[in-house]
Amino acid sequence: MSESFTGEDVAVPSATPPHRGPRVLAIANQKGGVGKTTTAINLGTALAATGEEVLVVDLDPQGNASTGLGIDHKSRDVSTYDVLSAESALRDIVRPTAVPHLWIAPSTLDLAGVELEIGQRRDRAHRLRDAVTALNGDPGEPPFTYVLIDCPPSLNLLTINAMAAAHAIVVPLQCEFFALEGLSQLLKTVDQVKATLNPGLEIHGIVLTMYDARNNLSGQVVADVRAFLGDKVYETVIPRNVRVSEAPSYGKPVLVYDLRCAGSEAYLRLATEVIQREKAFAERPAS
Repeated sequence: MSESFTGEDVAVPSATPPHRGPRVLAIANQKGGVGKTTTAINLGTALAATGEEVLVVDLDPQGNASTGLGIDHKSRDVSTYDVLSAESALRDIVRPTAVPHLWIAPSTLDLAGVELEIGQRRDRAHRLRDAVTALNGDPGEPPFTYVLIDCPPSLNLLTINAMAAAHAIVVPLQCEFFALEGLSQLLKTVDQVKATLNPGLEIHGIVLTMYDARNNLSGQVVADVRAFLGDKVYETVIPRNVRVSEAPSYGKPVLVYDLRCAGSEAYLRLATEVIQREKAFAERPAS
């Protein structure tokens, strides 16, 4: 039987150094099925285990991050659609999850139409950034230290909003033959956003997902990606694991569904790397 999850079960470094406002990481790749939502949910869970206050922002109209964290479709009276359409503040739509210190801003299918509604507005690319900036403004509410944005599988206005709001981007990359196909377009988009909307944006890291040790191709993909991207690639590789696949159907992160499985252990290692890189970023001299 699966073991229950508590923060005490996890050996991780001390929490990220204090910073003004939350650190905002966009989980992005325009290719579908690479593990964006799985990474957002389980990285968020692992960071929450360190005592960080973590908000997952579901910016995908499919709403899989919301479902995977146990938020039923029928209960989503307000969503990220209301935030981007300026009907609600981000703090007002935030919901607690079953994981201590982990919160979700859910999405609905309405989000699919928001681009048509705000596409002609001058602030269309900064709606989410402005909402996140105001997030910790209420002294009566616990401040979030991390915001993880689960992006849709496309380079549309929703993803541009996420990049404009983010400090850095985490890119899940599946260990398959076409892994690098399309990555150059994503990196080009990041450069464009950095040049026009968000000068501080950078790639936090590339996380290789769905690795199958029995498949020689997976090992070759890992080698190729590391050769191409160097230290931008996290050391942690997320294995293909049945428990990771099963967990969303129960509305749980895999770390709650089965703490001791290979997938859970990998996401805990990834969280360790993220925290270490955050400390390195914080220690860099101001440019």
